[in-house]
Amino acid sequence: MTTGDAERAGRRPGGRRPGQSGTKAAILAAAREQFAAKGYAGATFRGIAAEAGVDPALVRHFYGTKDQLFAATLHIPEEVLYRIQRAFDGDLDHLGERFARAYLGLWEDPQTGPALKAMMRTALTSEQTADLLRDFLQTRILEQVASRLGSDRPRLRSSLAGANVVGVAVARHVARVEPLASLAFDDMVALLAPNLQHYLTGDLPEHARER
Repeated sequence: MTTGDAERAGRRPGGRRPGQSGTKAAILAAAREQFAAKGYAGATFRGIAAEAGVDPALVRHFYGTKDQLFAATLHIPEEVLYRIQRAFDGDLDHLGERFARAYLGLWEDPQTGPALKAMMRTALTSEQTADLLRDFLQTRILEQVASRLGSDRPRLRSSLAGANVVGVAVARHVARVEPLASLAFDDMVALLAPNLQHYLTGDLPEHARER
């Protein structure tokens, strides 16, 4: 099946996709929505194709298997890293608040939230996805956070802070635990910030050392 054949097979009578890159982008966006809403097990090529407005064969042509398609959705927009990195620019006195607002704000944002929800929801039921998520958190977020702290035990501090915000995000957006799920965003940040501030810059027990 050539690229031209795939493009013709993927067109619906009602419209045209603006070329291969536009079609792939539409499929990827639809996959993020479907994985976020249904998790890995519940999402199907047929459902993703319907959301993107293409033929299921075209989804398989561009991405091969369901595993490969989901892996593609893990390419989180650069905005995620940019916002987190920006939170660590500036004074240390309000670092906890900036980090809470930056990370949790990504889950609230319709441009980045669906990808994060898809990744986390599937990681809870798939060992392979959990491995991908762990690699993403460690190499793309926590290590970069640690490099910006400049304090003792930076990896331990970044891991504690990361676990805190990830746990809150999962409870709020995936498990939908009340009253956290319906709590106002600013209130959630205000409640979480002091703990993050302590983890990132406060005193830690001397015997708690990185291994």
